[in-house]
Amino acid sequence: MGHLRQQGYQITADANEADTVVVNTCGFIDSAKKESIEAILEAVRLKTDGTAKRLVVAGCLVERYRDELKAELPEVDAFIGTSQINDILTVCDPRTNTRALPLIPLGKQSATYLYDESTPRVLATPSYYAYLKIAEGCDRPCAFCFIPQMRGHFRSRRLGSIVAEAQQLAEEGVKELILVAQDSSRYGEDLGKQDALAHLLRELSHLDGIEWVRVMYTYPTHISDGFLDVLAEEPKAVKYLDLPLQHASQKILKLMKRGGSRASLERLIERVRQRVPGIAVRTTFITGFPGETESDFEELLTFVRQVEFDRLGVFTYSDEEGTPAYDLPHKVEPKIAKQRRARLMKEQSRISHRRHKSRVGETVRVLFEGESKESDLLWQGRMETQAPDIDGCVLINDAPEGLIPQPGDFVNVLIEEAHEYDLVGRIV
Repeated sequence: MGHLRQQGYQITADANEADTVVVNTCGFIDSAKKESIEAILEAVRLKTDGTAKRLVVAGCLVERYRDELKAELPEVDAFIGTSQINDILTVCDPRTNTRALPLIPLGKQSATYLYDESTPRVLATPSYYAYLKIAEGCDRPCAFCFIPQMRGHFRSRRLGSIVAEAQQLAEEGVKELILVAQDSSRYGEDLGKQDALAHLLRELSHLDGIEWVRVMYTYPTHISDGFLDVLAEEPKAVKYLDLPLQHASQKILKLMKRGGSRASLERLIERVRQRVPGIAVRTTFITGFPGETESDFEELLTFVRQVEFDRLGVFTYSDEEGTPAYDLPHKVEPKIAKQRRARLMKEQSRISHRRHKSRVGETVRVLFEGESKESDLLWQGRMETQAPDIDGCVLINDAPEGLIPQPGDFVNVLIEEAHEYDLVGRIV
């Protein structure tokens, strides 16, 4: 979007208005692939029946199924993979015969694309928060995951480049930086830097204008004491840890090629909570992985009951061709995987509700976001322990007379009610 706007293209949020439609796809799991295909077919309709003259399909689905897509979708003018972002200007130019352009297969060696602070960008988020990618690619061998083939090997951005981009974002009014990568906790390792994520987090926490710095997608084997100390010591480094664990049964973790055991994970969570009092721990699990028995699932359920995560997401296993798990025996029926997911989410909703009830009567600092998505009679915002889109929010039902905060303002909210995923309160 940044490259296109710099070249004079106008960006519109309404696809019906566009001359050129770019569909950026995901190829991670079955549901994401279906959603991507539906979006492409919708864009094809815009081209055949609407005003669109050009259609470009980009991203991970192209990287994974380039030949099949090219054969099945003659209406698409160009396909570009994850390392071809700089080709966007060429493929959107109506004078180019883009069907004839070579599609560069990614392969481990050609995965070199890494944007930096000079790359133009358009904020697709609300003005007060931004995602900041600190690394690209992944070298983990997780048996269920196709990301290394789509994104290439792990490569970190230079610290100076990230800090420079963060300063630019702060000058544009961004208050919250959300650091993302396929594997954030390994940041800087490939550059020969020790504990680089801790150092980066500390640097970003000292920037003027930035109020919160949040890290997503950290890997359980790489949570250093240095990193936890920054979360504990720096007021702007939010007390929030996103730690996808995927399972707790040692047998399943081994089959997933992740290693560890329920005992080692319990020790990790205990260490995190001891070093960072008040931290919210978020995780995700997969139910129905090949070989998961009822006793493996019960172990996971017991683990969740004992650890009491603040936030929890559960996915049912998606059998992805080209991954090691695809060839594993003892597949679990999708119906059973769904039932297990429902049981886990039900258990978590009880835990979440209980933890939320303990906050009633507290006054919390909230990033104000504006009108609630639930009702135009309420406002909403987030505490530092709530990430946008994936966690709950704080619903605001009252404020002192005459006070009308703006999105991006920080307000103090007295919590008066607790629900499973949201809290309700009034500005004080």
